[in-house]
Amino acid sequence: MIREVAELKIKPGEEEAFVAAVAEAVPHFRAARGCKSMRLERVVEAPEIFRLIVIWETLENHMVDFRESDGFQAWRGLVGGFFAEPPKVDHSEVALVGFE
Repeated sequence: MIREVAELKIKPGEEEAFVAAVAEAVPHFRAARGCKSMRLERVVEAPEIFRLIVIWETLENHMVDFRESDGFQAWRGLVGGFFAEPPKVDHSEVALVGFE
């Protein structure tokens, strides 16, 4: 499994509208090939910063299947206008599980 984390800085005063737009985009992620889960977290110390966390079966599911899909275009159309700066995205995989 691949964990995508996108750090998203949102324009001041538009945070709640952004959350509503992400909620509207959920079906696009749910329908995406290899997408296992997605959630949006808000940074407590910096409420204009959000982290979109998506679990993919493979890196290709995100970087090729999703990014080349109509769902990705719809996602960016819904949320792109809220970004104060370009998103910062990275991917990781589990190296060690201490406990769950």
